[in-house]
Amino acid sequence: MDRRVPKSLLVENGAPTASDKRHINDGIEEFRWMATLKPTTIALPIYRDAEREYLEINVLSLTLRAGAKTVRLEELVHRAVPYPVFLITHGAGQGISVVHKRWSQSESGKTVLDGDIISSPWPMESDKPFEAAFMNAIALGRQPGISLFSVYQGWMDTLLALEAARRTGKFIMLASPEQARARSDALLECDRLDSEIARLRSSASKEKQLPRQVELNLELKRVEARLLEAGKDL
Repeated sequence: MDRRVPKSLLVENGAPTASDKRHINDGIEEFRWMATLKPTTIALPIYRDAEREYLEINVLSLTLRAGAKTVRLEELVHRAVPYPVFLITHGAGQGISVVHKRWSQSESGKTVLDGDIISSPWPMESDKPFEAAFMNAIALGRQPGISLFSVYQGWMDTLLALEAARRTGKFIMLASPEQARARSDALLECDRLDSEIARLRSSASKEKQLPRQVELNLELKRVEARLLEAGKDL
């Protein structure tokens, strides 16, 4: 399709606050609708169950200006579109983001985000060793050819494999949904432990009393050990 989308549409349909309107107007350089994936374009069936209905997947492109609130703008786009979105960002914030959608429990016919947005900056200089493997794995033809849902889940698993590779140095696509879910949980735990390590290091650097410094450093070592253990599930 490669069709430009006026920012005013996102302001009208996806900006719940005045602050969000400013983020859209000040942070977005260009918003484009690149493609629509549906049974008539990729020859895969729709997906429907009690929680969701995937009639199509929209591939969108967002070019951001310097200082843009990337995380919030990604969320606004995903929330504004009623279908699952494969969002590519360019400019000040380069990356790819996906998130499942489900029916709203409070508003009939409305969709909401189902879980956290999986967002990964791309490309990064450190990705060179596994860049080719990732580009091969993210291709549409490499996704599970069962339904639109399986394609979208395949993209999500590929982004999680990229995040795992940045920690392990090896890009590996896992064989089963159960393994992919375990990896997702492990990545969340690693992120949580990273935050805890940063907090402990900051506290230790500011602490003046020696006994408390020792206590913080011992706790830091314990958390670092848990991080190494969590990394084994990636």
